[in-house]
Amino acid sequence: MNNVTFLSRFLLITFTALILLTSRAQANDSTGQASSETNKPIPALVEFISSHKGKFNDVKVDYEVIAAETALTNDKGDVTGHLFSTSYLRTNVKKGVSRPVAFVFNGGPGSSSMWLHMGLLGPKVVKVVSDASEDDGAAPYVLQDNPQTLLDKVDLVFIDPIGTGYSRLVGNGKPEDYWGLKADTTSIAEFIRIWITKHKRWNDAKYLIGESYGSPRAVGVAKALRSNGIDIALNGIVMISQAMDYTGSTPVDDNLLAFVTFFPTLSAIAHYHGKAGQGEPLEAFLDRSRAFAVDEYLPALFKGNLLTTQQKQQIAQKMSAFIGLDTDYILRSDLRVLTSRFAKALLRDEGKTVGFLDGRYTQQEVDQVAGRPMSDAASQSISSAYAVAINEYMQNDLQVKLQRPYYLSSSEVSEHWDWSAIEPNVFDEPEYVKVARILSKEMRKNSDLKLLVASGYYDMITPFFDAEYTLARHGFQRSKITMTYYEGGHMMYVNQDAFSQLLMDMRAFIQ
Repeated sequence: MNNVTFLSRFLLITFTALILLTSRAQANDSTGQASSETNKPIPALVEFISSHKGKFNDVKVDYEVIAAETALTNDKGDVTGHLFSTSYLRTNVKKGVSRPVAFVFNGGPGSSSMWLHMGLLGPKVVKVVSDASEDDGAAPYVLQDNPQTLLDKVDLVFIDPIGTGYSRLVGNGKPEDYWGLKADTTSIAEFIRIWITKHKRWNDAKYLIGESYGSPRAVGVAKALRSNGIDIALNGIVMISQAMDYTGSTPVDDNLLAFVTFFPTLSAIAHYHGKAGQGEPLEAFLDRSRAFAVDEYLPALFKGNLLTTQQKQQIAQKMSAFIGLDTDYILRSDLRVLTSRFAKALLRDEGKTVGFLDGRYTQQEVDQVAGRPMSDAASQSISSAYAVAINEYMQNDLQVKLQRPYYLSSSEVSEHWDWSAIEPNVFDEPEYVKVARILSKEMRKNSDLKLLVASGYYDMITPFFDAEYTLARHGFQRSKITMTYYEGGHMMYVNQDAFSQLLMDMRAFIQ
């Protein structure tokens, strides 16, 4: 299995496929994603408009919500997809006043925008346990007002890529039209062009907000928006749990770099669960973990079996002090502890595993001797609440009257995904997804394009140290980059303190 294939499956398992994946049979029946029919009729576009009032950041806001489909076409002009978006437009503003607009999407690939919509930025969000002490259980769940949303300052457009949410292939649309690194970003860029034309927003500041795979998507969209003679320049990109270079976020046996980039995250999780660094502040402990990872651990991995027995013993003892596992276990792992094994081993004496999406979460295991967890504790603890929230909110608050399912995530999209690079290498050989240099070049072409990167300390999918490693290379101008950290996981906003701080950081970045 090549690197790209592994990572797509790994992220699918730990980020989207564990989140109520719908059956392929249902997807084929309702979206036509796998149909071989030709000349199929194009359904009529749907649009649901509602008016609302709220008080956000102590400002009274009247706003309109447009939940609607937009037709996308192929290069022949044939409609091949209906993309569903939810636009929040403030209406009690002075006419002619320029107002920023942010286009928001999640990742996967194959995930809808549900997470950022119902977890962070929407005017209503779902409530889950902030301290990760218990799972979300079953309905009823609490949907509550979000007075910290950015809607007083920024209009928000939540995008569900084709095959997710209510978005779907139509007519003779095929997987290759949308489901790939380049096809995906081309379609999202085209939607943005259509949207700003329809709403007459060409001269307003524009931002992208992407989570996880949404970060390489944002880079591709930024490039696509300035291509093909259109030239739409962005003011900023917000990346939540960035994944611009999969080399540092693919924990497999022979990828030595990932053992280094994940190491401080393992340290953070061990610290949280009382297995390492007790009595030492988290940030100071992680500074020491970073230094060890670069100055001692990386050279040791590079030397491999050239290390003496004594040198291996010394490295293993130091690793144990940082990640809370027995020295003997680390030695038997040949100094290379995979994240899936760490998740199982850290709390094995309690019969628990820790979460991948958020290492604060734990789950009691049925199989106490298995080498890897049966599922992701974090995903199992929060996904049901989000699933109910988006459907409840769409139907009751936004009056979206559609009988077809809202697909939270899609295995169909992931299975058909074309991982061919946005900018292929000279021999078109397989490689990890890498888009960081594309963004670095785009930021040099556009003096106003700035970047905010938000990372969770307990995220075992996209480690925060990988963000630091990625942005330290590729020719980035550090003065144009803001990096922020939170005591949460992949969706750090599950933690209420991180939720509030992240929104304040995003507000400051956009203002």
